[in-house]
Amino acid sequence: MSNQEFDPSDGRNARESISDYGVKMLDQGLTKGTGGNISALVDDEYMAISPSGVPYEEIADDDVPILDFDGTQVFGSLKPSAEHSMHAQVYRERDDVGGVVHNHSPYASTFASISEPIEASHYLIAFAGDRVPVAPYETYGTEALGAAAVETLGDEYDACLLENHGVLAVGDDVASAFETALMVEYCARIHFQARAIGEPTVIPDEEIERLQAKFAGYGQNH
Repeated sequence: MSNQEFDPSDGRNARESISDYGVKMLDQGLTKGTGGNISALVDDEYMAISPSGVPYEEIADDDVPILDFDGTQVFGSLKPSAEHSMHAQVYRERDDVGGVVHNHSPYASTFASISEPIEASHYLIAFAGDRVPVAPYETYGTEALGAAAVETLGDEYDACLLENHGVLAVGDDVASAFETALMVEYCARIHFQARAIGEPTVIPDEEIERLQAKFAGYGQNH
């Protein structure tokens, strides 16, 4: 499919991010094989998204499809990820989001499989919110899954679990969404291990709010 109004050069940085972070997702153990998907906002009305079923190591920048939010493909010959509807729904509902990472990291997916939120037993949970909530199960690749994820994220969460499935993380761009996905998996592992030897202490909401304010100014951020 093509769209004469779309200039492919507009999505070059987004396509580069997806090819780069797909490999990083594998390297960091956030998924296996071709599982998961990554997208980036392009010009506020399109999204670049990883292609369906292609090994991340083999995805070149020009292999990354670009779609509008209705699913019409405007760039690329490869079929987009089956989860493109979920990504589109996030961009429609959250104007603060510029990147989305969906992955199947093992510890977080363990909590997703028992439909249990990851509670704030480690301060880095503040990357996602006061906890990581769980969206109810829906078949992958469906509008219903996207609707469940968007409702669970609301305006206050930057990550949620997808019941019996995996993790959805969002951010200003792909890099920040990816960092949140990493923090979710780390906190899931800590919470799992803490529960194995005792009862985790949960950080109160007011401290999470203080942490989020500190994170906003961390490092070179202004």
